[in-house]
Amino acid sequence: MKALITGGLGFVGTQLCSRLLKKGHAVTIVDHSPRPHSGTPPEVKYVAGDTTARGSWQDEVGKQDAIINLAGASIFRRWTDETKKLIHDSRVLTTRNVVEAMAQKRDVTLCSASAVGYYGFRGDEEVTEKGKPGDDFLARLCSDWENEAHKASRDGARVVVTRFGIVLGKTGGALGQMIPAFKWFVGGPLGSGNQWFSWIHMEDLLGAILFVLEKHDLEGPVNLCSPNPVRNKELAKALGKILGRPSFLKAPGFMIRAILGEFGSVLLEGQRVIPDRLLKEGFAFHYPELTDALQEVVGKKR
Repeated sequence: MKALITGGLGFVGTQLCSRLLKKGHAVTIVDHSPRPHSGTPPEVKYVAGDTTARGSWQDEVGKQDAIINLAGASIFRRWTDETKKLIHDSRVLTTRNVVEAMAQKRDVTLCSASAVGYYGFRGDEEVTEKGKPGDDFLARLCSDWENEAHKASRDGARVVVTRFGIVLGKTGGALGQMIPAFKWFVGGPLGSGNQWFSWIHMEDLLGAILFVLEKHDLEGPVNLCSPNPVRNKELAKALGKILGRPSFLKAPGFMIRAILGEFGSVLLEGQRVIPDRLLKEGFAFHYPELTDALQEVVGKKR
């Protein structure tokens, strides 16, 4: 299979590239950096380009059997109007340009990232792929993002939108932000700690993406998260135990909102998401339980 990854130098894209190569697939990466990272495998074809704009990078899209669309600016920052525009355009415009470049190519799969934030803030409600979208900024963003991806199906492409939970991996992501606080003895629950945390281990995320690519009759939304979401206070307790640090010091909700603005609500609310379609299709998780996942990711770094 010939696969192209937008945002291929990012947290997930770097790992996915290696996994695809190990499976014997040919990989092309498109990213905004003028050159690939020093650790990028030499057999990867690298194309530099601003995916939010039309350009010669689009020529590569039509040569592929699968496009994995991961491009998007980080949401882990204070949301100003300027930042929200960057977050939105980096996803929606990229997807629009990818779909445009796919036009008339029927024998192709578009696996386009989204997020469980699609569902908005749902309290204790268990949410599957049948859940309706929320109405906050992140939910509206995910809806716009997914709508652009689904346009590829008009020309006969198979489209899967993968709604990511919070990814737990060794090279960054959410844990890269959390671990330093625990090591300085200031880690703990956010706000009440009762909000749900839908997560997935990097190993299972990569496995699920490959599963989706190979499952040719699978289309539409697929939640990529563990079948066992936890409350934020359970996450803090488990992480503190593995790191050998206390986890009782709460970060007050008003402080989080004061520092992070609107993004603070995402951390303080959350959603309880279940990967119903993956489970029904028979996908086997390597790390369905949080403690095992955290132990694998950070236990050896203690």
